[in-house]
Amino acid sequence: MSALDPGIEPAVVAALIAARGNAYAPYSQHPVGAMVESESGVRYFGANVEVAHYKGLCAEASAIAAMVSAGERRLRDVYVIGPGAHPCTPCGDCRQRIREFADAETRIHVLDGEGGLLKRYTIEELLPDAFGPENLSH
Repeated sequence: MSALDPGIEPAVVAALIAARGNAYAPYSQHPVGAMVESESGVRYFGANVEVAHYKGLCAEASAIAAMVSAGERRLRDVYVIGPGAHPCTPCGDCRQRIREFADAETRIHVLDGEGGLLKRYTIEELLPDAFGPENLSH
C-alpha cells in the first residue's frame, strides 16, 4: 500500500511526518509520530518524548493525553508512523491505553517511514481478550 492509499489523506501523512519530526528521541534515535481522531472528528497529534532515566512517553500516549485533556473520551482512528520501512506498532502499554478509549470500530493504522500504509488493525487484533473497564467490579 502507498501513502496515496484512499483511506489515508495526504494531509494526514504530512502531519504525521511533521509530528514525528518533533519527537525528542536522543537515546533511542527512534522518532515516532502519532495521530488519534476522536469520535467527534477532531485530530490530536503526539510524538515520543524520551528522558535520561529512560521512562519516556510514547507518541500514542502523547496524542491520547491531548485528546483526553480536551475532554474527549472515544477513539475513532489511531495512526502511527515510525522512522523506517518496518512496522512500528504500538507497544503493550499503548495497546492497553488505546483499548481504554477504543471500541470495536476503532482502527489502528501503521505506516512506514514515508507514510505508506503497512497494515490496519482492530483493537481485538492488537490486544486480544484485553482487560478493560468492564472487567472491574464496582
